[in-house]
Amino acid sequence: VIGHPKYQESKRIAIFLSMPDEVQTEEIIKDIFKQGKECFIPRYKPHSNHMDMLKLSSAEDISSLTLTSWNILQPSDDDSVREEALAGGGLDLIFMPGLGFDKKGNRLGRGKGYYDTYLERCMKHPSGKPYTIALAFREQICESVPVAENDVQVDEILYEDC
Repeated sequence: VIGHPKYQESKRIAIFLSMPDEVQTEEIIKDIFKQGKECFIPRYKPHSNHMDMLKLSSAEDISSLTLTSWNILQPSDDDSVREEALAGGGLDLIFMPGLGFDKKGNRLGRGKGYYDTYLERCMKHPSGKPYTIALAFREQICESVPVAENDVQVDEILYEDC
């Protein structure tokens, strides 16, 4: 990931805070700050498909986040000081999680459509749609995954041996 050309050229990067069953992102987050890039993480709104990407000030900033009912760390609902990526310069790159992927770029998420809805918002931003990279385990690569009309394909899937 760290040697990837899209990562190298990107300045504003959104990345998920990994759950135990996902590719671990902690070292990538540390490198984002080491390289002087800007780091944004998701804040999901429960009972909706709305998500924002809010800026982290440092890798250590993660310890100040609150745990949701889904066991995901994110900025609290009343945190209004963090920059939302689309309120500023947009994003260059989004690292995306998922449950399954196919080689055509289809992604099976957790069913709420957070990333698809966010990418639709990105497409309306002056900076346009960021490049998307899904981080996966080889076991998550399938022949095909179910897709809906509003699903947005990922640009690239990175997994072991790819």
